[in-house]
Amino acid sequence: MRILHIADLHFGKTVHGVSMLENGDQDAWVDRFLALADEKKPDAVVIAGDVYDRSAPSGDAVELLSRLLTGLAEKQIPVMMVAGNHDSAQRLAFARRMLSRQGLYISRPLFGSEELEHVTLRDAYGPVTFWLMPYVYPALIAQALGEETARDYDGAVRALLERQHVDKTARNVLIAHQNVTAHGAEAARGGSESMVGGVGQIDYRCFDDFDYVALGHIHAAYAVGRESVRYAGSPLCYHFNETRQARKGPVLVELGPKGTVDIEVLQIEPLHPMRELRGSLEELRAQELACPREKEYLRLVLTDQRLSPEISAFFDELFRSRGSVLMEKCSEYDPFRENADAPERSALEQKSIRELFGDFYTERSGGDGPAEEDLGLLAYAEELSHHADVHGPALTDQIEKLLAFIARQEAKA
Repeated sequence: MRILHIADLHFGKTVHGVSMLENGDQDAWVDRFLALADEKKPDAVVIAGDVYDRSAPSGDAVELLSRLLTGLAEKQIPVMMVAGNHDSAQRLAFARRMLSRQGLYISRPLFGSEELEHVTLRDAYGPVTFWLMPYVYPALIAQALGEETARDYDGAVRALLERQHVDKTARNVLIAHQNVTAHGAEAARGGSESMVGGVGQIDYRCFDDFDYVALGHIHAAYAVGRESVRYAGSPLCYHFNETRQARKGPVLVELGPKGTVDIEVLQIEPLHPMRELRGSLEELRAQELACPREKEYLRLVLTDQRLSPEISAFFDELFRSRGSVLMEKCSEYDPFRENADAPERSALEQKSIRELFGDFYTERSGGDGPAEEDLGLLAYAEELSHHADVHGPALTDQIEKLLAFIARQEAKA
């Protein structure tokens, strides 16, 4: 059975003020993916979460997803799709029973249910069952299952999967959207999905019953623990850190007889390649004049001097004439770096948790500030922190209150 695995589409994403929808990037990617589906002729497409960039997507983002799914339906390719942490599980699951008759299978929300949506397809070697697991919030799973062991992410996922009736003698594919690690070691990742201190880690061994695990959440394509537990990565670069990744494209998976899995990472060229330029003024000026490129998204970092208005205007005009967008320009040059550290540290210490989070979120999301619900969560966490004793038993209660707050916010979405 041949499967195309994609994830982290983030339809509606804006990077440094440039809409990936309005500027044609995501629309062009959909066209190229549908053409790739014609070429590879998969038996199924799996979408491992973060379909949208926001839980309440724009009308244009919804229309683009509709175009992708309609195109696959016209080719009679079944689609399995799960909700990620950026999606609203309830909104994504709208009319899922009716849509399943057209070959579109969507994860059901986990509120009040312990059974995962699953569907079985067949090929020459027999059945393949696809298990659709939306993003797991431990507090919700602990409440639904009544199990104290489900209070952390690893325990919650293990408890949930133990309740499924998985035939281990047959072939099984799990579609999930989580932070999966091998023995606690996290791989380097793109800036738009950086995480703090290993939050939400799940060990890959809890997926031992599955022949292939199609993961979303991290924007780089790589295997975790074993070759058949794998992230597909995002289809486009959504942060300049992601330009360090080797390629962007779907994962082509071929399931043979039980225990046989072949994997190939494909590539889809972006409409606007993203590139970071770093060096001295003369190096960058000579490099860009000698090797002109067109229609790119660029970040310029000067290392030998400050970014003057004249330098800024030169590069703005140069790249504009080539149809490129200079998304960000800055200088790392600081002749007084040693003395500059103290004032900067002092300024950081004076900021509240909410202000620090806002700065971090804005930098990581490519210029977009946090949503109101995110600020509400941080305000609540800040309030708890003022009363928490990090050395006392009350800390566990504070964490549980915070998890319950997250669960309530997700339920409202």
